[in-house]
Amino acid sequence: MNLVSQKEAEEIFKKIKKGVKAAASAKGSGEPPEVVICPPFVYLAILKGLTLGAQNIFYEEKGSFTGEISGTIINDLGVEYVIVGHSETKKYFGDTDEVINKKIKRAIEDGLKVIFCIGETAQERNEGRKNEVLERQISKGLAGVENLENINIVYEPVWAIGTGNNCSVEETRESIDFIRKFVKPETRILYGGSVKSENSRPYIKEGGANGLLVGGASLNADEFVKIVKSAE
Repeated sequence: MNLVSQKEAEEIFKKIKKGVKAAASAKGSGEPPEVVICPPFVYLAILKGLTLGAQNIFYEEKGSFTGEISGTIINDLGVEYVIVGHSETKKYFGDTDEVINKKIKRAIEDGLKVIFCIGETAQERNEGRKNEVLERQISKGLAGVENLENINIVYEPVWAIGTGNNCSVEETRESIDFIRKFVKPETRILYGGSVKSENSRPYIKEGGANGLLVGGASLNADEFVKIVKSAE
C-alpha cells in the first residue's frame, strides 16, 4: 500500500515494463524470467503489458463480504496470479493456516495461479522450530488441494522481511531443500525477504530458489529491473 495515486502507479509500471522488455530483447541475453507485478487491487484493471497478480483474495465466490475481493472478480480482469498467506496478512488480518487453505482452494477453483507464502518468525527460528513450522504451514495450507501445478511456494522468513537482515544464501538453500521434500519436483520455490539487486542472483544461483518475491525494492523501477536481469 505504497502507491498513493493512479498516476504514480502508472509511471512506475511503465518504467518497469520498458526495462523488463528491453532486458528480454537484449542481444546475448538468456531466457528471460517470468515477471509478475502485484499492485493494489484498484490498479489491476488499468495496468497492461505485463503479467499481473493480486495481493490477496477472499475464500468465498461472492456474497455479503464488504471490503473483500473474490477470485472470480480477479480472474475477470485477466489477472493470472494471487499472493496467499503473506506474512502481513497473517500479522495484521489474522490469516490462519485454515483460512489460507480455503483461499488457496478458492484461487485454484477460480483458475488463478497461487503464490503461497510460508516462513518462520524470529522466535520460532531461535527456538529451533523452523522446519516444524514450515512443514505445518505446507501440510495445512495445501490440505485437500489437488491441482498443485498452479502452486508456487515462497520461502519468506518473517524475520528478514523489510529489515535489511536478509537470510543467508546457505540457510535459504537448507530451507528450500527442506520444502522440496513436501512438494512435486517441478514446483517453483521462490525466496522473499529483503531482496535487492546486490543479493538477488546468489539466491537463485547458489540458494536454489526458482525465483524471488520482491518487496520494497519493487518500488524503485531501476532497482527492480536490475533484479530481473540478475535472474536471467
